[in-house]
Amino acid sequence: MTARREAIVRVLGHLRDDAGCLFKQLIDLTAVDYPARPERFEIVYNLLSLRHNRRIRVKVTSDDATPVPTVVGVYSVAGWFEREVWDMYGVLFADNPDLRRLLTDYGFEGHPLRKDFPLTGYVELRYDDEQKRVVYEPVKLTQAFRNFDFMSPWEGDPGLLPGDEKAGRG
Repeated sequence: MTARREAIVRVLGHLRDDAGCLFKQLIDLTAVDYPARPERFEIVYNLLSLRHNRRIRVKVTSDDATPVPTVVGVYSVAGWFEREVWDMYGVLFADNPDLRRLLTDYGFEGHPLRKDFPLTGYVELRYDDEQKRVVYEPVKLTQAFRNFDFMSPWEGDPGLLPGDEKAGRG
């Protein structure tokens, strides 16, 4: 289900309170980044109704600058989820009582789950045991251990696999 950003509080309130719905639990609130869209972020609310044994997914869209209304008044647990979405994607939530970083460090720059977040170029801090102090270094992501064979497990290797040489002996 897709809702208008301005109506998300009313929509979720109705889904929680209406006798035909009773979606009393906000299971998850997350975001998806589509950088090619004008409103690049899709904010996803996953709700659960134990009474009716049903689930529903509600989506709203937003861009970098337009805040999404907070739903903390409808589901109090949303405060933590909104903090995580802000920290990872940079989506602002209007009137959230505690919108600060949750998973990244205080001095962290950027939002790491955005598609345009650079894989290198930022700095990380770590404690260097040899120097006995905290050091700042550029982030380096090594690709050495990313060797994929792309062989389908259903088609198999046309050659012999290790151990096949034993099968020919009688």
